[in-house]
Amino acid sequence: MYDVVIIGAGVIGGMLARELSRYQLSVCLLEKENDVACGASKANSGIIHGGYDPEPDTLKAKLNREGVPLLYAAADELSVPYRRNGSFVCAFGAEEEKTLQKLYARGLANGIEQLSLISGDEARALEPALSPDITLVLNVPTAGIICPYQLTVAAIGNAMDNGAELLREFAVTAIDADQNGVTVTAADGRQVRGRFAVNCAGGYSDRIAALCGDGDFAILPRAGEYMLLDKTEGSRVDHTIFCVPTKEGKGILVSPTADGNLLVGPTAALVESPEVADTTDEGLAVVKRLAARSVPSVDFRQVITSFAGVRSSEKGGDFILRAGSKAGILHIAAIDSPGLTSCVAIAQMGVDMLREMGLETEDNPTFDPHRADPHAFRDMTDEQQAAYIRKNPAFGKIVCRCETVSEGEILQAITQNPPAVDVDGVKRRTRSGMGRCQGGFCGPYVMKLIAEQHKIPLEAVTKKGKGSEMVLGRLEDV
Repeated sequence: MYDVVIIGAGVIGGMLARELSRYQLSVCLLEKENDVACGASKANSGIIHGGYDPEPDTLKAKLNREGVPLLYAAADELSVPYRRNGSFVCAFGAEEEKTLQKLYARGLANGIEQLSLISGDEARALEPALSPDITLVLNVPTAGIICPYQLTVAAIGNAMDNGAELLREFAVTAIDADQNGVTVTAADGRQVRGRFAVNCAGGYSDRIAALCGDGDFAILPRAGEYMLLDKTEGSRVDHTIFCVPTKEGKGILVSPTADGNLLVGPTAALVESPEVADTTDEGLAVVKRLAARSVPSVDFRQVITSFAGVRSSEKGGDFILRAGSKAGILHIAAIDSPGLTSCVAIAQMGVDMLREMGLETEDNPTFDPHRADPHAFRDMTDEQQAAYIRKNPAFGKIVCRCETVSEGEILQAITQNPPAVDVDGVKRRTRSGMGRCQGGFCGPYVMKLIAEQHKIPLEAVTKKGKGSEMVLGRLEDV
C-alpha cells in the first residue's frame, strides 16, 4: 500500500513525484512504456512561455505565471540545460498588429512583467535574420528554452533518489476505489494499491478517468510536426520567434534549442489517437513555408531529423485539475501548452489538492532537491578532464563523435535513476545519437553497452521497447 500512486511518467507525473518525495510518503510512479518521457514530454518545443497567451482568470494563466520562476529554479537544482533567451511574437501588417495589441493587454492582465511592443526595425536590430515584412513585435524577455526530456528524466531520477519507485510497462486496464484505497491493475495482471491515485496519463488521461467512472471529458489529440536542424543553424536566431497565434495553437516557431540546434514547427492537426505521431510531407511543407516567412534565411538543407509530438487538448481549453467522483482519485489532465512551463506549479497544486483530500504530509528530513550534472565532464578544463579520466577511464573514450559523448556518460545513463534500458533511453539522457549522423556511428556501441550492463543478449536490445529490436541475430545464424 503506497501513499500515492501516479499514473504516467511524463513531466507532470515526474514533477509531482518529486514534489511528493519532499515528504515522508511512499510514492509509486506507473508508466505503460518501457521508459519515462515517452509521450508529449519527449516531443515538444521545449519553450518556457512568458504567459501572455492564456485567457485571464484561467488555470493556464495562473500556473504559467507562477510556473516560470519555479521551473527555472527546479532546472538549476536538477542540472537541466536551459536558456533565458526571450521570445518575439511577430506581426505582419495592420491586421496582425491588432492581435498583438490584444496579446500585450492580455499579458498585462495576467500579471506578466517586462512585456513591451517594439517596431519591426527595433526587432531586426536585435535579430537581423527576421523578415523585412515584420511590422510589430511583442517582446517577452522572461521566456526561455529548456530540454523537456532531460527535465523529465532528472525530475523522476531525483524523486527516485529520494525514495519514489518506478514501475515500467505497467499499462493500466482497471482501477477500483473504495474506502480502503485505490487498486490499479495492469494488462499483465500486476496490481498496485495506494491511498490515493493521480491520473497524469497525458493523451490517455480521459481513458484513465473513464476507468475511474469519470468519463465526462475527452482528450483531443493534436499532432505537431517539427524539423530539427544541425548546430550550424543554431545561431540563426537568439530569441524564440513566434508568429501571431491562432485558435489551433501558437503557430510555427523558429527557435534555438537548449542544446544548440535550431528547431522549427509545430503544425497543429487533430489526430485519431495519441499513437498517431507520424510526420507527413504536407505537414513538413507547412513548417518550412511558415518558418521561412518569419526567418527567410533558414537553411533547410541542414535538417538532420523530423518528428511529431501529440499534445493533449480538451474542448474547454483549460487545464483540468480536479478530484474524481470516487474517493482517493485526482485527475491532472488536458495539460497542453503551457504545460511544460507550468509543470512545477501544477505539481505543487496537485500536492495541495491531495492534502485537501486527506493526504497528510510531514517533511522528509533527508530530501535532497539537487541532482548532479550528468554532462559535467564536457565543461571541465583539459587538466580537470585528464585527472578525471585517470580515475574513470571510460570517460576518455568518445562514443558519440557528433555530440562528444563519452562511454562514461553512457554507462551512467544505463545505471543511474531512472536507468536507461534501450537505445532511445540512452539518447534522451546523453544526446548520443542526436547529432548529424543520428546514431549511425555510435549506435552499435551503445547497443553493446546496454547488453553488457543489463546482462541481456544483443538481440534483446531495443530502440524503444518491445517490437523495436535492433538486430535479428548473428549473420551466420540469420
